[in-house]
Amino acid sequence: MSTVQRAYTLARSGQYKDVELIKDRLKADGCRAVDALLAARSIRKHLEAICAATFNSQQQG
Repeated sequence: MSTVQRAYTLARSGQYKDVELIKDRLKADGCRAVDALLAARSIRKHLEAICAATFNSQQQG
């Protein structure tokens, strides 16, 4: 799984409230060039939206 795919998987998990926490997790897992791969504004905004939707619903459920 690519780093970007993994980032989306983590965002959908509901365990991360923002992209910075996802980046930290990816780096801890040994992924390289995380900042560069997630630098595109479109990717960051999409991941932030997923985090906002899934983290909030995870906390309520």
